[in-house]
Amino acid sequence: MTRLFAFLIASVAFSSIAAADETHQPYQGFETREITSLSEQDIEALREGSGWGLALPAELNGYPGPAHVLELADELDLSDGQQQRISMIFKEMRVDAIAKGEALIEAERSLDEGFRSTSLDANQLRHLIDEAEAARADLRYVHLSRHLMTTELLSAEKVAAYAVLRGYASDPCSSVPDGHDATLWQRHNGCDDQ
Repeated sequence: MTRLFAFLIASVAFSSIAAADETHQPYQGFETREITSLSEQDIEALREGSGWGLALPAELNGYPGPAHVLELADELDLSDGQQQRISMIFKEMRVDAIAKGEALIEAERSLDEGFRSTSLDANQLRHLIDEAEAARADLRYVHLSRHLMTTELLSAEKVAAYAVLRGYASDPCSSVPDGHDATLWQRHNGCDDQ
């Protein structure tokens, strides 16, 4: 009985140590990233001008984005004029987003380099943070402002149809719209929290 008890205590202790290691090392491997605050996927998305989730306040509150409106042009029965104007909004957004994304990447790189140096002080840190947050704000503005521009070109009926087509008018966790990665869709819509 004593051996069994000792075995059980040792098993519980080992399990607790293993669990503690997992909870205290959530960033394990991040130290090898090119920029610690950005994954390779983040950098790739920024360099491609993708939304990076920055336009969710617009997208999920009834302000369609140009890329998805163009994807749904047939279903929304867009006129040629609407398609041309929205296509121009999208092209300009992408050019601006790539430039602003590069600025964010460089600002995050500078912040990283500041911490790698041995001479970073509080004033320099404040400056580096301000630069990074300004770059993020500029990039976010690019995406959100294009949602405003796109919505201005659509009737209320088309905006409502867009919401249905994108799955926002129903339970977003019950089905994933065509063309979306199921895991990302569910994560962005809080499906894992339910």
